[in-house]
Amino acid sequence: MSSECDPSIDMINWQMARFLAFRDMEVCKRVAKIRKEDLCKHPNPEFKIRILPVGDFHLEMALDMLTRMKKAGEEDRPFVGIFPTGPIFEYPILAKMVNELNISLKHVHFFFMDEYADDKGNDINPEWPGSFHYTNNRVFFFKIKPELRPPPDQTYYPSKENIEYYDDLIREARGEKGAKGANIVYGGTGLSGHLSFWDPHLADEYKDLESWKKAKPRLIELHPISIMQMTITDCSGAWAFVPPKAYTTTPAQILNADFRSWWNDGCGMTWEGGYAGGIAWQRFIVRLAAHGPVTPKVPCSILQTVPTDFVIIEPVAENVAIEITA
Repeated sequence: MSSECDPSIDMINWQMARFLAFRDMEVCKRVAKIRKEDLCKHPNPEFKIRILPVGDFHLEMALDMLTRMKKAGEEDRPFVGIFPTGPIFEYPILAKMVNELNISLKHVHFFFMDEYADDKGNDINPEWPGSFHYTNNRVFFFKIKPELRPPPDQTYYPSKENIEYYDDLIREARGEKGAKGANIVYGGTGLSGHLSFWDPHLADEYKDLESWKKAKPRLIELHPISIMQMTITDCSGAWAFVPPKAYTTTPAQILNADFRSWWNDGCGMTWEGGYAGGIAWQRFIVRLAAHGPVTPKVPCSILQTVPTDFVIIEPVAENVAIEITA
């Protein structure tokens, strides 16, 4: 992998901010200098990295979901997936394909990764436009013909009411002897390195990697980086309006699934089909997650150790650049 001189990175000689969990500057410099042409190289052949053009990315994600769901239906078995609310641009595509091909989703169990909570741990009103409930209904479920939708009791969000047994619900829905979790987990890499809302500062609560990997779904307080990610991507910069807490799945649910399908589209996508070229916010963190050390302080790094498709949208795969642009 490239180690050529890059003054914008090599001239950094300070310690990073104290609130950051992962603080190895030499590793950060190394992964930041990984060039696009080297990004898909990884020593674990089961951790497969690939790059897709903007125009193909969400279509392929939707096709991946549809193919797996359709196959399960044809085999007359339930399909149990853990799904993200971001990325979201694949969901209208998936709904359209379901409708056009008349594919029933009655056998599909949708377990969503997380949902916001208020400062006291109360569930966010599902009718609030910033909630994951509202968003998923708007971009996906309400776009599907009623006769093809999954039953309401097969759509789940972690909440105050079910968080103690959310993992049990996943296994029960699977109903397959020996299955530890879902058929598959879909997701993406958060700016903090989080998977679901399992943020890096939570590493300090566990004595070692093995105990961290066994953490149960729970209420968490969001890391400042996650607050700012949601501020920029979802709230027009209004940091006051991002809920401070969330109920979330954990590394255990990600690792216990049969497979992981990770889709990294952090490049300022728009519903009009373009993207804001200067806002490719995942370029560094996908490199750190995929090519840095496996550590709870970069939660998505655990994906390096298990069979995973790690898909990167092309603008995010471009080289890390440090320059003032605004």
